[in-house]
Amino acid sequence: MLIKNIKSLVGILPKDKLRLCGEEMNHLETINNAYLLIEKGLIKDFGKMAQCPNYDGQVVDATGKMALPSFCDSHTHIVFAGSRETEFLDKINGLSYEEIAKRGGGILNSAKRLHNTSEDELYEQALKRLKMVIGFGTGAIEIKSGYGLSTEDELKMLRVIKRLSDRMPVKIRATFLGAHAFPQEYKNGREDEYISLICDEMLPKIAEQKLADFVDVFCDKGFFTVEQTAKILSAAQQYGMRGKIHANELDFSGGVQVGVAHNALSVDHLEASGENEIKALKGSQTMPTGLPGCSFFLNIPYAPLKKMIESGLPVALATDFNPGSTPSGNMKMVLSLACIKMKLTPAQAINAATINGAYALGISNHYGSITKGKAANIFITKEIPSIEYIPYSYTEPIVDTVIINGEIFNH
Repeated sequence: MLIKNIKSLVGILPKDKLRLCGEEMNHLETINNAYLLIEKGLIKDFGKMAQCPNYDGQVVDATGKMALPSFCDSHTHIVFAGSRETEFLDKINGLSYEEIAKRGGGILNSAKRLHNTSEDELYEQALKRLKMVIGFGTGAIEIKSGYGLSTEDELKMLRVIKRLSDRMPVKIRATFLGAHAFPQEYKNGREDEYISLICDEMLPKIAEQKLADFVDVFCDKGFFTVEQTAKILSAAQQYGMRGKIHANELDFSGGVQVGVAHNALSVDHLEASGENEIKALKGSQTMPTGLPGCSFFLNIPYAPLKKMIESGLPVALATDFNPGSTPSGNMKMVLSLACIKMKLTPAQAINAATINGAYALGISNHYGSITKGKAANIFITKEIPSIEYIPYSYTEPIVDTVIINGEIFNH
């Protein structure tokens, strides 16, 4: 495939650049009036139209349109059963996230629904959501378990994620999140038994069946402690599963520090973060990841990503698509919220949602930028005036054509 007359080809990086830190995030390398050549699902070449080669195959004319690397959404929960709009009303009426959880709502509500939903039905629901987010421009995605909270149901979720990965062309990374919440029967003094269930039963079975790339823990007030998190991360490392932590959403939980200490690939949420968290992240291989859709929906503070960038750190952006705190998988909306509420520039936000998102998925060697030899996962916009228009036009659909592995995706 040859894409020609591209108004702006955006997000060009050298092969060895796997993430962008601090000042580097301010720059989006772009070629105006460009072509992009795709062969065998990979980016073969690109450059100015003046150097465009003759080509006999499929040609896409992108006159007036821009081409960007697909979004890499590194934090989602898109395998879930049904929606939770009744809790939406609870929030409007003044109940907090923690109060809803204490009443049996929240994660435990989703766990109950999931238990009563067949694997096939769960798959069909998730497939619709996945097709929708690909249409929004997402070309690589992480999907977590975590609404099972029993060995049987966590395995059910992870099998659904594997079916999605086998069926769909997008790159999917699976994360085991058995430590999302304590099941009701393990509360009030039996918490350590649930930690043992995760470490001694769930993890070995998941590893044996090769169902997860990563392990995640909700390390926060009212959920899992630093000590419990460390135990799960250490157990997972024995099976080659790297950590990705829900950290500091509700309080200064120590989640960032325990994540860095165990070389977690990312620490996500970070709404309650300050100088100590920034200090812990400096010099680490851990990607701080903001989820502004969650802050927007729950009406809680936004993670201080701007301060992190100014401190020299890399940051990523993801949707947190889930039924309770972020019922949206639209990465373009995430860009808008990052610019409006977190004060990231459009360049910083796009870098956070592409190359740094790919890093937080552990795949930035093959996804996340316009780079020769990388997967041809890109989207072509509609005719738009500038790159800034993407986050500026915060509800306008701007994706015209989605290309996954060099093929046009029709969702």
